[in-house]
Amino acid sequence: QVQLVESGGGLVRPGGSLRLSCAASGGDFFSFYVMGWYRQAPGKQRELVAEISHGGSTGYGDSVKGRFTISRDNAKNTVFLQMNSLKPEDAAVYVCNARHFKTLRDSWGQGTQVTVSS
Repeated sequence: QVQLVESGGGLVRPGGSLRLSCAASGGDFFSFYVMGWYRQAPGKQRELVAEISHGGSTGYGDSVKGRFTISRDNAKNTVFLQMNSLKPEDAAVYVCNARHFKTLRDSWGQGTQVTVSS
């Protein structure tokens, strides 16, 4: 099973930016995984923020389209989430996910807190 470690969360003012990173280790070749970012705010269900295939195809949740960008560096086993124009409603724990393209097995990181407040 692949291990995932997120970093880059923190406190940012509305309109600001943050870049999250998720480093993967172990498991199969990194490029075999569809990588995703999910978030969960208190009292709310976990929701998909963005995902990226091994080939670089991306998908975004409606609430973040045009503001967030997901990317991956297969050579460094890392996936990134660039978050711009942050809003208070973006505040949540952001969790990295890896789904093996063949087995469809999910692995999850521990999450990183993003707080958006003035």
